[in-house]
Amino acid sequence: MIDLYFAPTPNGQKISIMLEECDLDYQVKPVNIAAGQQFTPDFLAISPNGRIPAIVDHEGPDGKPIALMESAAILLYLAEKTGQFLPSDSATRYDVMQWLTWQHGGFGPMLGQANHFNVYYKERLPYPMERFTREANRLYAVLDKQLTDKGYMCGEYSIADMATWPWVVPRKFQGVELADYPNVLRW
Repeated sequence: MIDLYFAPTPNGQKISIMLEECDLDYQVKPVNIAAGQQFTPDFLAISPNGRIPAIVDHEGPDGKPIALMESAAILLYLAEKTGQFLPSDSATRYDVMQWLTWQHGGFGPMLGQANHFNVYYKERLPYPMERFTREANRLYAVLDKQLTDKGYMCGEYSIADMATWPWVVPRKFQGVELADYPNVLRW
């Protein structure tokens, strides 16, 4: 059994997608991030960075429990545990890993900032709104180009797709029109 420490955000959704795709037994442990539950000592013992998602796999390596934080690390762990959604041949494996880290290091954080300044920040600040909306659109163009002749980001459905797709869902808050990115729209 895997405990999934979850809040309904794109990062939280990545892991629930993977758990469902792999047909793994798990239970959701809701974390109310608006109330600051991610900073409680019990949660910080599992996720020292104080962010969701996090998991505890009670049947980890050598049958011992393992706690993991950070969505990319969790996706890699689950892919290796199940032998699914991360190719075994080196070239394709590294292609998936580079697009997973692209999402984790750029696509998600920049879209999160666009969302924050366009929706949640009370004061309307033109510079950050324009900067992060422009960066969101630049990153969508990168994704659109990657998907030019592919059904999925790296050819086959993988953890790179699972990590990226939840960030595309709230696009209207990022200042993005999918009609401008036909390959992303098709994907």
